[in-house]
Amino acid sequence: MTGATGAIGTMVLRRDSPVPLYHQVAEHLRELIGSGELATGTLLPNEIDLAQRFSLSRPTMRQALDELVRDGLISRRRGIGTIVTPREFHRGAHLTSVHDDLVAAGRRPATEVLSIVVEPRCADVAAAYDDDTDIVAITRLRSADDEPLVVMRNWLPLRYADLTAAMLETGGLYGVMRQRGDVPVTARKEISAVGAATFEARLLGVRRGTPLLRVRHVGYDAARRVIDVGDHLYRGDAYTVDVPVT
Repeated sequence: MTGATGAIGTMVLRRDSPVPLYHQVAEHLRELIGSGELATGTLLPNEIDLAQRFSLSRPTMRQALDELVRDGLISRRRGIGTIVTPREFHRGAHLTSVHDDLVAAGRRPATEVLSIVVEPRCADVAAAYDDDTDIVAITRLRSADDEPLVVMRNWLPLRYADLTAAMLETGGLYGVMRQRGDVPVTARKEISAVGAATFEARLLGVRRGTPLLRVRHVGYDAARRVIDVGDHLYRGDAYTVDVPVT
């Protein structure tokens, strides 16, 4: 987490303008965040220091920060301070890979493969797979623009035992599956909130117990065969699911 003292710079407030002073400062900070000069995770100076920098009263400075908090651009973290909030990733409730959705949203995805192992079916997938004794368990960390976004666990049929980290780091899992003729057509998803355990907290850069969005799914091909079971844990401050209702 980096400090923002130098990046904030200075600005000339138009005190004779009908635009409120707090809004002028908020717009200045908004531009710095939008340009990337105030990057995600940047720790802002405290309210008193900012008020002195812009020659404002503390209540006026607080109004400027409150505006950015409401817009989701900064957040206040107890024991840490005020930081630039990760750019939220909105994802529709449809059947595409996280990798492909990030690319479509103009984000830069990166994948770190943490493990690929063949193991006996666990409780999470026992009800889904009924043909193989063993399954292929994959654990990955997906980032967007160098910010950790989601810890992904997937369980695949045994025919994927030859998967390598290189295959999964260059594209989405669904891309690899499609190349092998396994095309996911439908899925059942469950979305819930959970607290980050130590393992996920360390990978996602959050505190233990921080709320995460859990998306569990079972994917089927056109013949209604199970071809993928997933359990993905997303940072709650950086991920939103858009669900169309008709």
